[in-house]
Order: sequence, then C-alpha cells, then structure tokens
Amino acid sequence: MVIRKPAAEVYEAFVNPEITTQFWFTKSSGRLEAGKRVRWDWEMYGVGDEFLVTAMEENRRLVIESSDRTEVEWVFTPRTENETMVTITHSGFTGDGDAVVNQALDSMGGYTMVLCGLKALLEHNIRLNLVADKAPDAHVTH
Repeated sequence: MVIRKPAAEVYEAFVNPEITTQFWFTKSSGRLEAGKRVRWDWEMYGVGDEFLVTAMEENRRLVIESSDRTEVEWVFTPRTENETMVTITHSGFTGDGDAVVNQALDSMGGYTMVLCGLKALLEHNIRLNLVADKAPDAHVTH
C-alpha cells in the first residue's frame, strides 16, 4: 500500500510505539531495535506476544520473529519524496495445507487493516480504531 509520507516517517511509525499504538497494538515494552525483544499487547482482547527484532535497515526494512517462529518483514520503498510503498510479508506458517492457507488469509486481512489505519493516521491524522472495532464482542471486560 502507498502511504503518502516520506519513508522515514512511515518507518518511524512502526519502530516507535508512541505512534504504532495509535493504529495497531495498545501497549509495547519499547522501541524496536535490532536484536532486541519487545512485547506488544492488544489490551482490549487480553492478548499479547513477544517479538525478536532480527533485522533493521533504517527507513528501508524491518524484520521481526514472533513467539510462534513466524517472520514478518516490512519493506519501505520510496516512490517519490512524499510517497512510500509499504510491503509486508508474513512467512513461516506451519500445519497442513488448509491450516497454512487459513493463517495466511488471516494475516493478510490483519495487516491490510494495519496499513489502512496507518494511512489514515499519517495522511489525515485520523485514528480509525480498526483493530479494536474488528471484533468488539471479543473485548475483555475489566
């Protein structure tokens, strides 16, 4: 998806949890750094996971590995000075063919929402609350 902002700004939105929590997860143990483990939580659903940052190329590429050993790679490709193409690849799914397809489809839908939320935030300063509103009946009550 194209985000109409410079690559440095789009990259920072994924590295800096003060920005990421505005369109994706609700809580983070810290900024992404190569070789560092971070925890992300989606408090409304009572779930979270730990991730290892396995590669970072400033303003160009991020790679993380989740606790289930799948890998997510973000590539930030400048199209113009103020346009960045963001490509996300989630790989390493396990199980039989149907299980892998279901995991891939779920991942694709989730990351599409994340990119749409990011686009609205960075381009229009609008918080769409897509992740929280996707399954409001699944929210944990405190």
